[in-house]
This record gives sequence, C-alpha cells and structure tokens, in this order.
Amino acid sequence: MSSILGAEYCSFTMRKFLIDTDTASDDAVAMCMALRHPDIEVVAFTVVAGNVPLDQAVQNALYTVELCGETTPVYVGADRPMLRDLTTAMEVHGDDGMGDQGLDLQGRTPAEGWAPQVIIDTIRAHPGEITLVPIGPLTNVAIASLMAPDIAEKVERVVIMGGTGEHGPGNVSPSAEFNFFVDPEAVRVVLRSGMPLELVGWDVSTSSAVVTAERRAEILALDTDIAKFSIAIQATLGSFAWDETRLAGPDFPDPIAMAHAIDPSPATSEFLGVDIAIGPDPMRGTMIVDHFGFGQIAKNATIVGHYPEDAFFDMLLDLLST
Repeated sequence: MSSILGAEYCSFTMRKFLIDTDTASDDAVAMCMALRHPDIEVVAFTVVAGNVPLDQAVQNALYTVELCGETTPVYVGADRPMLRDLTTAMEVHGDDGMGDQGLDLQGRTPAEGWAPQVIIDTIRAHPGEITLVPIGPLTNVAIASLMAPDIAEKVERVVIMGGTGEHGPGNVSPSAEFNFFVDPEAVRVVLRSGMPLELVGWDVSTSSAVVTAERRAEILALDTDIAKFSIAIQATLGSFAWDETRLAGPDFPDPIAMAHAIDPSPATSEFLGVDIAIGPDPMRGTMIVDHFGFGQIAKNATIVGHYPEDAFFDMLLDLLST
C-alpha cells in the first residue's frame, strides 16, 4: 500500500473540492476520503434528495463530517427532481440510508444557505480552482447552471458519479444508473452546460470497486473508527448486491468517483458525445454515448471506462487508515 503522503497524491497547494451528495452509505465513504486527504480542502457539502429524502441526507452528511472531526459546512438543496416525483433507494441503503445501524442521525443543524446558490457563489469566488464532485442526482448542479451559466467556464473540473458509460447494465432499470434515472432532465441540462465534465459510471464500480470478503477484511484490519464505520453502514447495500445485482459484496460507486477526482492518472478515459434518454420507461435515465459518431452528438464529456482496482483500494485504505 502506497503512503497517503506519496507524490502520486499530493501537490504543493491544497485543492478545493465542493461535493454535492444525496448522502447514503457509499456517499459517506466518499466524503470521508475527501475529508481525510491532506491535499484537499473540502470547502462545502451541498445536499440533494436521492438515495433518501432530503432531510435524512442532510443529517447523514452532518454526521459524517462530525465523525471525521471536521466542521465543513453542509447546505440544504433540492428536495425533489426538477420535473418528477422523487424516487429513493432506501431499499438499497436502508431506511436511514446508512445501513440501519442505529446511528444517531438526527438533530444536527446545517449551514445557512441554499445549495445551488452556494455552488454558484463558491465557483465564482474561486475561478479555475474548484473541483465540483456531484455523487447524487444532478438537480442542484442543473439549477445552479441554469441560474448562472457563467460558472461553466469558471469551474476547474466536474467529476460526476452517474450513468453506465461503457458496459452496462443499469442498477435501477435494464439500462439506467440510479442518479441519472432519478432526474434525467437535470442530467440533460448539465450535459449541455459547457462544463468540463468527467463521468464515472456504475460500470466502473462493478468492475473495480466491489468490496469482496477479502477487501472487507483489509479495511477492517485498519482498525480505525472511520474504517469500521465505512463497512458497518454497507449492511443493507451488501444484501442488495448479493441478492439483486449479483456482486460479491457491496460496491463503491461514489468512492471510486472520488478516487478519480483525487487522482485521475490511473484511469482509462475518452472524450465523447453524451446524451440522456428522458423517457418513457424503460429507457428513462439511460446514458447515450456516441462512441463512433453515428449520433452526431457533440463531444461534451470525458467518459471513464476503467479505474484500476488496486489503485482504488490502495487509495481507499490509505485514506481510511487515519
């Protein structure tokens, strides 16, 4: 395992991350990774409804920040998709989104401010410096983009966990990944925003970020509070993976997207034209990648096709070890 302080992760200046989350079990692990990285300043967390309803997602984010010993502000955002009723994933992540482990996930107070406006103000205040990492439905980001189109040229990177870029299938329908399924209209707004987009799909997670029994043992052997937390909250996700998606353990789509945000150098990727199917079902939320140019979709996003498993887990173990 490489050192967290090694040259492959660190630079001479702190990088600024703004993370948009619908906080449930894998989101929380991704948040811990960013908060624990010595090269990253997480300037804010903005929260959107998705995996769980908004109020629960906010409380889960506040709990995770507190567990990490940090005071990063958490801001409340959209409580539903732009044009649809909310679809949650509580059957995947538990009624509380955190594996139903009896954690104290109530009573904390978020910061004053509305998430889309926070996204706008933060990017404008730090032009060319913000890495925006949306790991939930794209509602907050889409609203911010519509309110302030100028942020597209001011944000440094936008690393999105969403879609299935190379291999499929979907995890909520035959071809759609959950985040893109929940608010496909928001996805289309973001895809057409002109932002510098990097998409890490669920297919990358299933190929490189499955927490098998061996990987679980490696994480628990770290014997830190954050490592034990990161495994405990996957209880219902692990059951879902075994029964429904037929994986050898819970997979970590948000953490592997965060790994790519932190260090994209191990990734295999390609700049391609991308669109989204709005509907009707069963195509709703399906990511359309114009690999060969047949659709004449203007190139608008970098698609991560592969992130090496060992590179991901080496980073994860480093970041959960303190």
